[in-house]
Formats: sequence, structure tokens, C-alpha cells
Amino acid sequence: MDSDQEFMALAFEQARKSYADGGVPVGAVMVENGQVIAAGHNQRVQNGDPIAHGEMACIQQAGRRARYDDVTLFTTLSPCMMCADAIVQFGIGRVVVGENRSFSGNIDFLREHGVEVTLLDDERCRSLMDTFIAERPELWDEDIAGNG
Repeated sequence: MDSDQEFMALAFEQARKSYADGGVPVGAVMVENGQVIAAGHNQRVQNGDPIAHGEMACIQQAGRRARYDDVTLFTTLSPCMMCADAIVQFGIGRVVVGENRSFSGNIDFLREHGVEVTLLDDERCRSLMDTFIAERPELWDEDIAGNG
């Protein structure tokens, strides 16, 4: 799954962008037929928008599509319920998760709804999130709303 690692590296770069801008370091990319079709990162802090999660920004950047079942969404952190619902709503067929130690998220929910989920347990994703949580625990609590 070398391509999974390569695309996760691109999602990680999106997470680093958010972190560099003072935001929550979650990034995502959407891939179809081996090509990146969208990228996004968490912008809750930067835009003052409570639903501007990394996955949501990526889906929005992909734009309107007739179908999503042949795309893979790469996200650096296990999706929250809002993002998991959007993944299921749009029929995204596969999700690759960088890490779920910081936030267990909704991997089981995705699988129960027919989404193929691969968990990489990526050290870069864990390390960046650990740094962020140590530096900004109040912002982390605000982002996950106590649902860690």
C-alpha cells in the first residue's frame, strides 16, 4: 500500500498548513484513479467556522459530483461523527485514516455503513497531533467538544 502512504503524506501536508496557521492540524485529500482531485484542511479557527473540518473542506473542494463511490478520502485523524456522516451521505467508498489514538472517531460507524476503512497508525500524524494537544489543549477540547 505504498500509494496509501504517498497520499497520506499529502494529507499530512494539509494538516501542517492548518497547524502553521494556528488551527487544528487535520488534513485530507480525495483521490480518484490514482489522482488527487481535492485537498483541504481544518479551518475552524482560521475562518471562525465550527464545521470547517479537514474532511469537510476536502469534500467541498471536490465540488459537486454525480458519484463518490470510486474515490478514497485520506484523512490524518479518525473522522468525527459530522464528517463520518458526510462520508456515508455522499457514498465515499474508502477512507484511509492516519491515526485514531488522539481521537478514536467513528471508524466502526463507517464500516457498519459499508465504507472500507484502512487505519495506518501514521507516526507523523500522531506526533503532530500530540504536539498540538500539548500546546493548545483548550482548542483541542473546543474542536472535539469533549467527545474524545
